[in-house]
Formats: sequence, structure tokens, C-alpha cells
Amino acid sequence: MLARFANRGTLRVSEPERSVACMVTITTEMATTPRWDDVQHALTGGGDGASCQCIWPVLSNKEWDATTKEQRTEMLRDEIDAGPPPGLIAYVDGEAAGWIRIGPRTAQARIPRTRIIAASTDEPFDDASVWAVTCFVVRREHRGKGINLALLNAAVDYARSSGARLIEGYPVDTAGETMRTNDLFHGTLGTYLAAGFEKKTEMKPGRALVALHLTR
Repeated sequence: MLARFANRGTLRVSEPERSVACMVTITTEMATTPRWDDVQHALTGGGDGASCQCIWPVLSNKEWDATTKEQRTEMLRDEIDAGPPPGLIAYVDGEAAGWIRIGPRTAQARIPRTRIIAASTDEPFDDASVWAVTCFVVRREHRGKGINLALLNAAVDYARSSGARLIEGYPVDTAGETMRTNDLFHGTLGTYLAAGFEKKTEMKPGRALVALHLTR
């Protein structure tokens, strides 16, 4: 079943988030054990991905502070080995180039502990049919090629095929301004809107809560 949804992100088109005029082939695959090296390549191309290992969304502050990079790497490896896949990998012309984390909110312990999310969502935190996107990473040399949108579109298909009822995201609204890449790991509002999400509320200035209701 996973393979059936692995390549929805294949495209040779210009995306709304593109900042350079070039044509590339973007494909997406589930983050499974055989693709561990690709996960690491995607996460280690600049920014905080290498040190975070996308474990931030699943730990409390106290738990996070008690871990090292090596421990976080092992935690991500264990999570991928155990399945189901906690994310997807994007490839540009066959090279691992980006990462997205998506899964039930019940599996991402930081979400209910984040006050602005808890104050903004209408969905109960114990509902496993509500999924969330919590992280994007794109290697420096592949930024501006539409990778985040390809990842998000593929993640929507993955969530739908897994029985999700709704997906939330917590993007940054750049309002057309240039921001530090490390501040954009939540994704941008423009990317979510391009993927069909609806802005539900502004959690605080510059941060939105978006949602997409899924049909099966």
C-alpha cells in the first residue's frame, strides 16, 4: 500500500514557492528502514535538521534537554524501524533533498504542550484521526524548487490512505518578507494554501493554524 502513494509528488512544474527558474524532477517516498541513509542526507544539508533529527515534535522540553544529537538520531532510527513511517523524503533528480514529518497528533507529544496550538485548535488531542505536519527540511542546494509543496501533497495522500480525518499544520506567515530558513521549519502559509489547506485562525502574529478535511 505504501508504494501506491509513494510517488504522488512526482512533477516537473513550477511551484508557488519557487524562487529560481529551473525545471527539476521531484519524487517522494516513505521514510522506511531501507531509506535511512536518504533520511540522513535530507536532514543534514544545512540548518537545524542534522542536530534536531526531527525529534523535537515528539518530546517535551524536559525530554529534549536531556538528549544528545546521537540519542536523537537513534530515536529517529528506532521510530522509522518500528513504523509506520513518520515522514516522507523528497528526491530531486534521484538525490535525497528534503523531509517532512507527518503523523497522528497523538504520536507527537509536543503538540498538546504547545500553548498557542492548545488555545487555537478545535480538535480533541486524544483523537488519533487528526494528523499534523510538524516539520519540513530541505537541503540548501535544493531550496526554492517547490520541494515543500511536493512533500505536503504526498503527505496528504499518505494521511488519507492511513485513515486520517483531518490534517493540521502550524505554518509561518511570512507576509512576503524574507526570513531565516531555521525559522521556517513549520512550513509557510503559502505552501499550505497551495495544497488546499484552509487558514482557521492566527495563533499569534506570524503563525497560523491551518486544516484540511480529508475525504476517502
